[in-house]
Order: sequence, then structure tokens, then C-alpha cells
Amino acid sequence: MVAALVEVPVAPHEPIELSVVMPCLNESLTVGVCVRKAVEALRKMGVRGEVIVADNGSTDGSQDRARQAGARVVHASRRGYGSAIQAGIEAAQGAYVVMGDADDSYDFTNLAPFLEKLRAGDELVMGNRFRGGIEPGAMPWHHRYIGNPILTGVLNLFFHSPIGDAHCGLRGFRKDSVLKLNLKTPGMEFASEMVVKACLHKQKISEVPTTLKPDGRDRPPHLRSFRDGWRHLRFLLLMCPFWTYLIPAISLMVAGFGLMAWLTPGPRHVRGVEIDIHTMLFGGLWLLIGYQIFWMWAFAKIHGWTSGLLPANTFSSNLFDKVNLERGLIVGGSMIAAGIGTIVWLTYEWSSHNMGPLEPTVTMRYAIWGFVLLLMGVQTVFGSFFVSMLDMARKPVY
Repeated sequence: MVAALVEVPVAPHEPIELSVVMPCLNESLTVGVCVRKAVEALRKMGVRGEVIVADNGSTDGSQDRARQAGARVVHASRRGYGSAIQAGIEAAQGAYVVMGDADDSYDFTNLAPFLEKLRAGDELVMGNRFRGGIEPGAMPWHHRYIGNPILTGVLNLFFHSPIGDAHCGLRGFRKDSVLKLNLKTPGMEFASEMVVKACLHKQKISEVPTTLKPDGRDRPPHLRSFRDGWRHLRFLLLMCPFWTYLIPAISLMVAGFGLMAWLTPGPRHVRGVEIDIHTMLFGGLWLLIGYQIFWMWAFAKIHGWTSGLLPANTFSSNLFDKVNLERGLIVGGSMIAAGIGTIVWLTYEWSSHNMGPLEPTVTMRYAIWGFVLLLMGVQTVFGSFFVSMLDMARKPVY
């Protein structure tokens, strides 16, 4: 292994300030060019730094090309873009890290804006290709006008990010700050995970313009548009229980309860159309589905908190003191009792009519309420047991 260290003659004793990390998988045509650009940029800035190529199992001699250009090569045993970046970050000796692809599409000659922001106290500095310039042929049209804007918009909506180009591969960060994020994903969704967790941990994020040009490889990129796009979206949905569970849950419960309450007194007429018990059944279905999703939101939030997947500030531990198993059993038991009571009353009504036919447009309204309350009560009881089990698994707080 050859260590590449860009020395600053005026202060050679100082620790390494900046590490440039490049993931690499069969990039022999371009990795040497990228390394030389980064080495020259460090020298021009007068920064004591290093260039690390995190190799992911190249078979085309990329490792030798990187070393010859002045990089330190580390091996990432687990396959995947995210795995390679993580291996490079772990090996980095600098207080700050700038990462970028080794395909010669990013401008490693212009690292100064990233370092200036990091020195000023920012913890994550993203490149923005839309502000810096995208050369013709550098980005497919469906990435530029559909995929990237949609995924960036979803990320900003879910996590209140200030980012305009969430998938730019050229970005800088404080090493100590990024290690606190406990990044895990091995694939392309690593790019989203870094931004998402930085937002969740309230880190200081900023952007600088950067350029993008067509990569210099003689083969198609590793990126697969729809597969990797779905992996990014999937990760965003998994990391945001609020939008994935709570918003649909509340919407369904409000709509379902409102529809049932509106139709309980009797049929309604809207513009000559009669709305009756069959529509009320749909209201009950929406209420039940919404309530089920609500419990899934609670499970996801608590699991994310207790497992460390989500930071501690996304869930209040005091809530366990208020919403505990005993209170859940009381609420759930009350719902079950109300549901059974309604069914018993309907049975009494049936018996008072010599167990003959009942008027469905009247009795079915109360039957629907009884069944809905009964099912919601059962869900509350068993959901409370599961929440308490999750509470037992949480780590002690000191």
C-alpha cells in the first residue's frame, strides 16, 4: 500500500486537514486523472491532505493506476457504492473529507469552496450541479428533469432539507460529524442516507455550486436508473414514519369517522343521490385501516428510536410514562366493552322482535359501530402489549 500525502512545506508537522475519498470499481481509464486533479488541488490550496481510493474489487488494474497517481488505496470488502465510501471514510486521517466518484465527471480541481464551508463550521457541504452547470450529455434527461427533482423534493418535504441537489456525488463533511450518523446502507441509497440522517441530527448543511461533465469511462455507469431510484425512494419512506404512516392514518381515520358520524342518523341525499349504510360500511373500513396504520406508525417510531435507526430526539421517552400498557388495556378494554354492548343491545332488539327480520337501514348502523369499536379495542389491547415489549428493548438513558 502506498500512502499519498500532500505535504505543506510551511507546516509539515500539522495533522492532515483534508482527505479526498473516491469509490472505485473498474475505473482504470479515469481514476488516475481524478487522483492527479485532487492532489494538485490540495497543493494549490496549501492544504496538508491525502487522496484515498476505496476499491470495491476492481479487476482492471484500477488500484495500480490510483497508486501511481498518488493515492492511498484501501480495500472495501463488502460490495456496493455505500460500502466503498464507508471504507474510505474509516481510513481517512483528515478532519474533513470530500468524496466524489472516480469517473472524471466531477471537478476535483475546485475543492476550495467545500473546505471553506467546512472550516466555517458547516458539517455537510453538498455540491449543486444545477447551480454550477451540467454539460451536454453529462446527465440523462430523465435524471435531470424527473428523477433527481422528484427525489430531492420528497427528501426536502419529509426531512426539511435545504438541499437543491440531494444526489450530487461530490460533497464534503466533517469526519467526526458523519461518524455520528452511523451510516449503514451499502448501495447507491447511501447518498440519501447521509443527507437524511444529517437532517435528523440537526447538523449544519449548506451547498456550493459544482460542475458535471460526461464521465470518461468506456462502459455504461454502475447506476441503474429505476432500480437505484426506487432504492432511494424506499429509503426515504422507511426513514420517515410521519409521512409513510401517520399522514395516511389520520386522513383515513378522519374521513372514515366523519362518514360514519354523518350517516348514523339516517340516509343522506346529495344532488339526488341517496347515500346510506353501504357507504357507511366504507367509512368503517377506512376508520379501521387508518387505525391499523396509526399503530404501525407507533411501532415504527419506537423501533427506530430504540434500535438507533432514528436519533433519540425523534421520540419522547416521557411518552412511555403516559401511554403505557395499563392505560392501553383500559382504553382498549373500554372499546371492546362498548362494541360488545352494542352487539348485545342489537341481540336484545332482535329477540324483542321474536327473532324475526330487522330493519337493516336502522340496525345496521349500530352494528357497524359495534364491530368497528370491537376491532379497534382488540387492536389497542394487543398493540399496547407490543409497544411495551419494544419499551423493554430500549437502551438505558443516563
